[in-house]
Amino acid sequence: MSGKVVSMRDAISDLVRDGDTVAIEGFTHLIGFSAGHEIIRQRKRDLVLARMTPDVIYDQMIAGGVARKLIFSWLGNPGVGGLNAIRRRIEPASVGEGTALEIEEYSHFGMVARYTAGAANLPFMPLRSYFETDLPKANPLIRPITSPYSDETVYAVPPLNPGVTIVHAQRADAAGNTQIWGLLGCQKEAAFAADRVIVVVEELVDETVIRADPNRTVIPGLIVDAVVVDPFGAHPSYVQGAYDRDNRFYLDWDPISRDEDALQAWLREWVYDLPDRAAYVQKLGEARVESLRPGPAPSGSVDYGSYR
Repeated sequence: MSGKVVSMRDAISDLVRDGDTVAIEGFTHLIGFSAGHEIIRQRKRDLVLARMTPDVIYDQMIAGGVARKLIFSWLGNPGVGGLNAIRRRIEPASVGEGTALEIEEYSHFGMVARYTAGAANLPFMPLRSYFETDLPKANPLIRPITSPYSDETVYAVPPLNPGVTIVHAQRADAAGNTQIWGLLGCQKEAAFAADRVIVVVEELVDETVIRADPNRTVIPGLIVDAVVVDPFGAHPSYVQGAYDRDNRFYLDWDPISRDEDALQAWLREWVYDLPDRAAYVQKLGEARVESLRPGPAPSGSVDYGSYR
């Protein structure tokens, strides 16, 4: 393939290394499940997983034994309940004599501020989020500082510079210029803060398509190391314009994840025993895939040559 386009297997093998800090970002939709599954499949180890909202994919990855630490702001199975694999690694009664998962918690904005500081090569980022909360007591890296311009006290968080950031998106060209639309998270900040960037897309398009709609380009190719074309790679989350959220999956995950044996059986069936995302989609079945296809939702058109 041309440009930076590689297989998921090669991207994860070459760019995700044991011990790395790995950020898989995407808020509510565009969550990189296929990338997370390949990390599990390749049995990466001792990773520090960073994500503004860890949900089912990080529950699966931690169940797969890839991580030693989690940096996060909120965690849960959205709309359903808790993340049971993670709970077993952090609650003392469950951990027992095993190895506990290290955790480092921030607010949502605190995580965004950390990525922003990392992207801007700043030593810290000030913010007001932590007054009247207990998070500074739980996390000593959230520190009060005095403004250099007044006597006002604010809080500061340190920069976050992932070894690799992985972002799922609708489309990119072979050079890695990546376009996203719909609900945005902190993909741009996490990508600019990282040493290495993998973008996973539903579709590879020509550069002329990117240039014709420049405002959708969230991540420029100059910071991208690999482009992976992996349709349906964000399932069970959704991709605006491609497929809807698979709510059934999130409901089903709760009882599976409550039982360690059932969870490991699921990983064997849906991750370890499958070679790639195409096999995963085939296993889901055509009927389920088609049930998630969205209907039309046209928006206004824009002529960038004229504002009229």
